[in-house]
Amino acid sequence: MKFFDELMPITPTWPDIGLRIAATLVAGVLIGINRERGGHAAGLRTTVLVGLAACISMIQANLLLSTSQTANGSMDALRLPLGILTGVGFIGGGAILRRGDVATGVTTAATLWLMTAVGLCFGGGQLIVGAIASAIAFVTLSPLKAFGLWLSSEQKGSVGIKVPAGDKLPDIAPSLPPGAEACFIAIRPIDTHHEEVVFELRWKTTAGKPTSTELVSAIRAHHYVKSFEHRTTVT
Repeated sequence: MKFFDELMPITPTWPDIGLRIAATLVAGVLIGINRERGGHAAGLRTTVLVGLAACISMIQANLLLSTSQTANGSMDALRLPLGILTGVGFIGGGAILRRGDVATGVTTAATLWLMTAVGLCFGGGQLIVGAIASAIAFVTLSPLKAFGLWLSSEQKGSVGIKVPAGDKLPDIAPSLPPGAEACFIAIRPIDTHHEEVVFELRWKTTAGKPTSTELVSAIRAHHYVKSFEHRTTVT
């Protein structure tokens, strides 16, 4: 317990503050590089800044606690990092976009929220907790993402087949890979002589197969594909 008390002094010295900020920067860079390589809106700089803001807030809370003489003063000081954590929730909410069945930015928002918690840990001197959280976040965002691509997952999409106006509905089921399903949802006029018959598609991927490219290629081999949309979640 003495070791942890030394790591988390209520009144941090300048070396303590420097160590906490440095640990936050390392964690922010480690996690932010993954987001940057993925081309996400909240990349390296955003992740570092969010973590740094949380760290500085917690350091400031520590300094305020050391000067507080009453219980009420202590409670007021602790509201500062809690407010930062709540505020980042609004930033994360702005990173999430939804268009129909497609949601984007969910993992990015969760990453910002987690980075805030990591910054609060480091800012409060909880270096071991912050380091463990950073390592788990890195493993979750990198190796586990690759592992997730090999798991069986349900995919959704839609395909539009061009047919002569007034012709019977095409049967695309024989063109689909095993396990894939098609459900008729709409007919859209193209011109006076042609229509677009739209089907909703559902299929399962195992070890990344079949891909949406393989699916549409199989349908295209027997039908005139006017449009195709793969609806999935982008993180």
